[in-house]
Amino acid sequence: MEQQTKAKRLAIFLADGFEEVEALTPADYLRRAGLEVILTGVGTMQPAGAHGVKISADIDAAELPDHLDGVVLPGGMPGAANLAASAVVEEHCRRVMESGGLTAAICAAPALAFGAFGLIEGRRFTDERVVVDGSMITSRGPGTAGEFAVAVIRHLLGDETADRVAGETLLRA
Repeated sequence: MEQQTKAKRLAIFLADGFEEVEALTPADYLRRAGLEVILTGVGTMQPAGAHGVKISADIDAAELPDHLDGVVLPGGMPGAANLAASAVVEEHCRRVMESGGLTAAICAAPALAFGAFGLIEGRRFTDERVVVDGSMITSRGPGTAGEFAVAVIRHLLGDETADRVAGETLLRA
């Protein structure tokens, strides 16, 4: 049986133009798994998605605590470009990666943001539906958001919790 002490804390960074499915599916699945998910506004506390859905962020990126177990960057345009342009997002991504935490990004965010931050050199990313390369997880786009979220859960909490969430959401029958 899996043991959990303190809930692992992840930030999902939301900048104007984020892809809604790539942000909200992971937020939902990760919370179902018992992870602490902080919806983090980049440049605004009410980021608007690429398709006009507005989200209320939990916290501004500049006020995010230093200790995070992981970061998640959704794609979407111009959301991924806005993340790539943020020194605060870069700082948190670097800190998490250097501490051995999880860095995860989907769609345009791996190439645009992680690429701009110099974090993907020598790594595999988005050449399959979901790619796990050590503590970096990347995925292709909205249609892979559920698989991406389950891969993040599997990495952080193990097979039992990942399989439970996949089953509860009918990702796998």
